[in-house]
This record gives sequence, C-alpha cells and structure tokens, in this order.
Amino acid sequence: MVTAVAIILIVLIGVTSTERIALSKFEKIVGNILTPMGRVSNSIGKGLSDFFNNIKNISKLKEENEELKKQVAKLEEENRNYINIIGKTDYLKNEIKLLDKTSFNLISAQVVGKEPGNWFDRFTIDKGIKDGIKKGSTVIQGTEMEQNTIIEGIVGRVVDVGDNWAKIVTVVDEISSISFKVLRTQDGGIISGSIEGEVSGYLFDNKADVIKGDKLFTSGLGGVFIKDIYIGEVDEVISDDEDLMKKIKVKPAMNFKKLYKVFVISD
Repeated sequence: MVTAVAIILIVLIGVTSTERIALSKFEKIVGNILTPMGRVSNSIGKGLSDFFNNIKNISKLKEENEELKKQVAKLEEENRNYINIIGKTDYLKNEIKLLDKTSFNLISAQVVGKEPGNWFDRFTIDKGIKDGIKKGSTVIQGTEMEQNTIIEGIVGRVVDVGDNWAKIVTVVDEISSISFKVLRTQDGGIISGSIEGEVSGYLFDNKADVIKGDKLFTSGLGGVFIKDIYIGEVDEVISDDEDLMKKIKVKPAMNFKKLYKVFVISD
C-alpha cells in the first residue's frame, strides 16, 4: 500500500514538472525510501516462491521414499520366500519320490503348531476327521535311506483329532514307545523317546547280533504302528551286564527340529 502511494506521488510530481531534469529533494528522499523497499519486496517474493517450491519438493521426496519402502518390503518378502523354498528343497524332492512309490493311501497335512521347545515332539496339523484322519493313525514322511532310495520314515501317531485338526506325538516324545525289528537280523526290541529328544531302547534278546549302523523298522507288534516303516539306524550299542540287557541308542530317520509337512496313513 505504501509502495503504491509513493509511486503515485512520484508520477504526479513528474507530470507537473515535465521539463525538469534534476530531481527535487523530496523526490530523492522518496526514491531512497522506495528502492530498498522494492528490493525487500522482490526478495520476499522470491523467498516465498522458493519456500513453496521446497514444500512441493519435500512432498515429492516423501512420496518417493514411501514408494521405495514398499519396493524394499516386497523384495524382502520375495527373498524370504526364496530362502524358504531353498530350505525345503530336499524335503520337496523326498515328497515327490515318496508319492510316486508308496503303496499306502496318504493324507497330506501341514504342521500348524507345536509344543514349546526345540523339538517337534508334539505338534498340530491342519487335517482332521472330515479329511479321513483317525486317532491312532500312523504319521510318516519321505526319507532317504541310501543311494537316493526314498522310503516311508516314521514320524509318530495321531493321539487326538477334531473336525479339521489333529495332534501328533512323535517318536522322540517321552511317552512314545515303538516295537522294532533289526532289518539285518530280524531281532526285535522296544525303543522310546525322552525329554531330551533322544531315542533309545533295548533288544528282547541280550545276545542279539546288533551293530552300529543297523537299520530299524517298525515290527507292527501291539498294533500301535503300521509295520515296516523305517525308524532310523543304531547309533550306539550298550551291553549292560547287570541288567542282562543289550541297549541301543538310535538316530531317527527324521529331523525333528524341522517339520513342515507330514503324511497320515489312511485305512
């Protein structure tokens, strides 16, 4: 407003004194006042323009940052999926080969929960009564025995079942007990799990011929487990003279720290 009034005054003075060359003192004073004000005005205008441009740039940078965050999150998820697939490669190969050769009717199930601890001694699957699973059913997985031969490996058995879920107790659980036979000699015995996740047992005949590396299979005695399912191999033989028993420690066929999917044998 002040600037406008001053400009008008100068114009009026100029109009009334068209033949003058030199500026009057008053005109000089007004000019001296207005010149800095004009500069300030221009500076403020430029500053405001820069300010709003910076706001636009900041907004754009925020949008670009959010987009980059989304892309990074997507890449991280894809990377996790790839790692997950790589980690399950051996299992997936075993599954395909098992399904190709098995004579059992199998129900595929995903592991959806487990008891606290390092071992999969007890866990829950996503299949139940409506899928044909019954209490007492034998649970297996494909395992490599030797020379790329994939066979049925024992995991455990169903101890409780609902419409769309079932609870499994595995061979490493302390309440598990399996009747076995030694493949090489057909000698029999009993093995059990433990709270430490170890599997050990004894042979019925304390003079039985059993050595480290012998393969053990379910015998089917007692009807708890289907027979001829691979259990694992003898890891150590212990002769106990006091108990007159031949004891063994067993290395299970399954890795009970990594269980993703299992098969339940259907009648």
